[in-house]
Amino acid sequence: MPPLQHKGIATNNLAEMYRAAAERYGDLPAFAKRVKSGVFQPISYRELYVSGAHLGTALIDLGVEARDHVALLSDNRVEWNVADYAIVMIGAADVPRGTDITNQEIEYIINHSGSKVVFVETRRLLDRVVSLMPKLDKVRHLVLMDPQATPPEGVLSMGSLISRGRKLRSDGDRQVEQRMEGILAEDLFTVIYTSGTTGTPKGVMLTHANMASQVKYLPFPLEPDDRLLSILPVWHSYERVFHMIAISNGCCTYFTSLRTLADDLKKVKPTMMASAPRLWENLYLRITKNVRESHWIRRGLFHCAYFSSRMVKGSLFFLQGKQIDLVGRSVFQSLGIGVLHTLRILLFSPLYVALNAVVLEKLRLIVGGSFKGTVSGGGALQPHVDEFFNYIGIPVQEGYGLTETSPVIAVRTQPKLVIGTVGPLYKNTQVRIVDLNTGDILFPNPGLPREGRGLRGEVHVKGPQVMKGYFKSEEATEKVLKDGWLNTGDIGIYTYNDCLKIVGRSKDTIVLLNGENIEPIPIEAKICESPLIDQCMVVGQDQKYLGALVVPSSEGFQEAGLGKESLEELSRSDDVEERVLDEIKRLVSSESGFKSFEQIQSVRLVPKAFELGDEMTNTFKIKRHVVSEKYGDLIASVF
Repeated sequence: MPPLQHKGIATNNLAEMYRAAAERYGDLPAFAKRVKSGVFQPISYRELYVSGAHLGTALIDLGVEARDHVALLSDNRVEWNVADYAIVMIGAADVPRGTDITNQEIEYIINHSGSKVVFVETRRLLDRVVSLMPKLDKVRHLVLMDPQATPPEGVLSMGSLISRGRKLRSDGDRQVEQRMEGILAEDLFTVIYTSGTTGTPKGVMLTHANMASQVKYLPFPLEPDDRLLSILPVWHSYERVFHMIAISNGCCTYFTSLRTLADDLKKVKPTMMASAPRLWENLYLRITKNVRESHWIRRGLFHCAYFSSRMVKGSLFFLQGKQIDLVGRSVFQSLGIGVLHTLRILLFSPLYVALNAVVLEKLRLIVGGSFKGTVSGGGALQPHVDEFFNYIGIPVQEGYGLTETSPVIAVRTQPKLVIGTVGPLYKNTQVRIVDLNTGDILFPNPGLPREGRGLRGEVHVKGPQVMKGYFKSEEATEKVLKDGWLNTGDIGIYTYNDCLKIVGRSKDTIVLLNGENIEPIPIEAKICESPLIDQCMVVGQDQKYLGALVVPSSEGFQEAGLGKESLEELSRSDDVEERVLDEIKRLVSSESGFKSFEQIQSVRLVPKAFELGDEMTNTFKIKRHVVSEKYGDLIASVF
């Protein structure tokens, strides 16, 4: 008899899930912080719950009421999770944000949310918050989280609050338990202010039931011996749902950073992690660079191994129904293509078997050797990067969602790992594809062939993960949420093999003077395949043709023997600009599937890389309005 599959904890009350996890998993490690290279200090499920109860008791003693809001300004660390436990367990809602927050955002978010207590991770950030206190008239208490730092007069330390709560509980205080009993499924557990690509941050209200549905309907199994790496910002709903999933299933989550990731992958040997496309793009560039610089024999072996793997796995994906279908192949077409793929497998399998262990297994060790997979989210994964890792045997399961959907709407699974899509819908989630011009429902539409599969339109979603609304903003809520249907603002296609494919943003759509509607994201993804280009943004709204702002790659130009001393020097070179344009025209051409009006006619080089918190969001999406404003003159010169 096969072993019974472990089932995680399912409940509509997250505080109750925390309590149940402490009882079920006890002394198993819940989270682990990096002390030094190769050394992690864990905190058990029981310790985490007890610390949360102590801190929650102290917060009640400070006057935090049920359904109050508590700001939490911190990056990933164990203390974040202790504070999260405490806030949720007393029936309040946290308002989280990372330490890269600007002063303007601090003032707006804390005031708008009405937070009376503010947790601050570091002394450096605390000094900024203290300087803003005259403008934060609702704040009553500041709490410094870093146990190594000494708070100034008038500021509480998190350690002292935990000690105060411990004393109160030892004297019989059980207000935390009373609060937990009063938490309802529709109560808020968090208000996340989106950084967004346009406009003022909006406070997304997520309920206990919203997040609980993500945990309950997890489409892949996790066991208590699974190990997760945490690298994305924990205040972001995507990383946070992974924390919740780990708690429900008794896994240990290890905190890492971009700086220590390579070492931590080898030490922790994670089985699963949430990730962003940029991580895999950087890893892809590193691998391909090493291949280019290696001895010709090694280089040849790699190309043979990858080619044979691509042939074999590509054919297997087709035979397993994992190849994207946007046209609706007939049974006879599928049978004919299937025969060809079977022959291809027979032809290339010997070479693949011979080189897989010798070449590709060494590449798989880069992620530790125990990797079951990753779910990449927060942005689109470039097609060539997506294919590369899945073909060499590192399963990248791209997911899709929004902060407003807690966040997952769809995610690939091993049985439905369809490259080029974000996979099937999450359980109990409905989607409809809506015509941007007429508002007609294209899918599901019984009046159209195959209910409208393969047609492109705006993605609307309905399900238990959809937010309650935007805090204090009925107008903004009504714009996107009608009759339970959330307008995602994304353009997508529901494929013939029942997966969702995202092709762009309706707000990002560029409309040329001739009326052609163009999605810039696929064009930008193609352009960034070039080793000579780090970043780009396509422009051309209300113009006759498309242009692009490009951040050239200093490293790429140096390897090509064309390098300058700095990015600023590159951006001033007419030769570099001409080379970049030639490269773009090679990539974005009729031969590569782009229509004439989608091709770039002119470029301008940007002297500085787009940075997080400035031109880019925390999920590496370009803030088009910021770039357009900052480089308005440069864009104007394109046309």
